[in-house]
Amino acid sequence: MLVSDFDYELPEELIAQQPPTERGGARMLTVDRKSGEYADRIFRDFPDLLREGDLLVLNDSRVIPARLFAHRAGLHTQAGHHTTGRVQVLLTEQLSEWEWLVLARPGRKALTGEVLSFGDGALRAEIIAHGEFGERTLRFEPVPDFFGELERLGHIPLPPYIHRSDVDSDRERYQTVYARQRGSVAAPTAGLHFTPEILDRIRARGVRIAYVTLHVGLGTFQPVRVERVEDIHLHTERYTLPEATAIELKAARREGRRVIAAGTTTVRTLEHCALTGGEFAPHSGSTSIFISPGFEFRVVQALLTNFHLPQSTLLMLVSAFGGREHVLNAYRHAVAERYRFFSYGDCMFIA
Repeated sequence: MLVSDFDYELPEELIAQQPPTERGGARMLTVDRKSGEYADRIFRDFPDLLREGDLLVLNDSRVIPARLFAHRAGLHTQAGHHTTGRVQVLLTEQLSEWEWLVLARPGRKALTGEVLSFGDGALRAEIIAHGEFGERTLRFEPVPDFFGELERLGHIPLPPYIHRSDVDSDRERYQTVYARQRGSVAAPTAGLHFTPEILDRIRARGVRIAYVTLHVGLGTFQPVRVERVEDIHLHTERYTLPEATAIELKAARREGRRVIAAGTTTVRTLEHCALTGGEFAPHSGSTSIFISPGFEFRVVQALLTNFHLPQSTLLMLVSAFGGREHVLNAYRHAVAERYRFFSYGDCMFIA
């Protein structure tokens, strides 16, 4: 199977540059994964599509202000420091207490051994390694409150297809209302549609709600560089399956109740746990699971998801769940009906 098998035509003007006027106001395309039939709805209808006993699983990862701007403070090995040029840094994965994998731009101004100074100099870091595709590893100098400095100096890491700078409102809108565990550099975007009121309506229908954590990392920003789907390898991302969620999952499976995943990150977490552990047990770990057509889903029986980029691994996952032809037909309908695409766009519910 080829990566090009997951292509579709998307007019640039359908890529959402702003969130909907209000949470919960997005359009929602429902798709029957057996027949491929679809219908146009709005997200406020979502609770009405659930039934008593369903288990809805959400990703509670919190986006950090991971985009930073630095001045070059010179090479550690040189006595004379130079300060020409500014470097943009995107934190993508925490490797240890003070070391982070990052993307740096322009890369030619981010040399191994060089020291970067952020903002007013309260944060400083040395570039200690280069990666294969332009990644850098930074070692930050210890500070009393690293994440507090990130909140003060950092910017919300809007995806590259949003062609504007972040604004103050993005700190709230590019975050789910239930985000708790900080660590993501991109939002689990299917969750952006939920409001406290919609969650209350879901609970009132007798639906159980549980949480996993998967911190979205570098893979979200990396294009697919191979031609064959079989040659794709994803970066690892950290996840946690809490004890309360493990209990809910075991009960739902034992009693034959539906497990509904909000977002591809939730799908990957649940299916990874099922593949590696069989019976669910609370734990933390990392996953590089790649789901494409032919994958046997062991846990998830319905999926809420946003619309994804052409030829992306996320579109491959959705196609594996809903059927490639069904999903691409639904995408063509969404384009024709002028749905809004990607992170701040509309959504699909496949069941």
